[in-house]
Amino acid sequence: MPSLKDIKRRIKSVKNTQQITKAMKMVSAAKLKRAQDEIVAARPYAEKINELTASLAASTSAEGHPLLARNEGNKVALIVMTSDRGLCGSFNAGLIRTVERYIRVSNDAQLSFYFIGKRGMEYFKKRGLSIIKERPVGGARPKYSGAAEIAQEVMRMFLAGELDEVNLVYSEFQSALTQRPVIQRLLPISPAKPAQGAAAPSPEVQSADIEAIFEPSKEEVLAALLPKYVDVQVFRAMLESSASEHGARMTSMDAASKNASEMIGGLTLKYNRLRQAAITKELMEIIGGAEALK
Repeated sequence: MPSLKDIKRRIKSVKNTQQITKAMKMVSAAKLKRAQDEIVAARPYAEKINELTASLAASTSAEGHPLLARNEGNKVALIVMTSDRGLCGSFNAGLIRTVERYIRVSNDAQLSFYFIGKRGMEYFKKRGLSIIKERPVGGARPKYSGAAEIAQEVMRMFLAGELDEVNLVYSEFQSALTQRPVIQRLLPISPAKPAQGAAAPSPEVQSADIEAIFEPSKEEVLAALLPKYVDVQVFRAMLESSASEHGARMTSMDAASKNASEMIGGLTLKYNRLRQAAITKELMEIIGGAEALK
């Protein structure tokens, strides 16, 4: 049975841990607010450039630009975005499970990986996978220049025939409690397709769907837009991943702080019971000694 001194030392240790988890929760909450504002501001632009690019790609031939052409090979690259640190709940575990499921169903593909974040890199590096590049997330907020650098590297490899397909693996931010791992195809870029089972547009919508006039031409506008599209999609994925990490860490540290409070309560109750038992025993010894002297 632990002594009073051992329990007191344990209570002090848990309290120190609780102070750390509370501080980490507050830091993550502040970072989450900034990251959430950034992703909310970036989503409309990313969705609109995605819509415009897909619409233009649908009205031109796949041979009009090499980023639209689907190669016949099976060399597939995954850009996996995890965190540098742990203590963020199931954030990294969910992404790792998503990648492992993709590996299991892609037996015929020659997979290679571009890791952003140390956690994913450390996990998969021991499994003998083909790694294109590794880079840490860093403590600063995601920058567009970093996303453009990553996009330029994978576009160069795709255009050179080193890769036939590139996919983004990141955690989509929905709320501080919910983050959803997703796999999004980055290259080749797919033209817009009508959703299966969608109803035909009404005559009013058809009449409003007027063919736009492009200057100098659709092909030249598309050629200028496609590299920007790839940059923006990578940057959006980095912002989504950053917000998801901070949300997961804030939630995890909040749960850890509550668990520490419950543990402190249980240890304090145990400490008081042992202390009361020790005091009662001392009183019984004193009373017994006094009775023996009579």
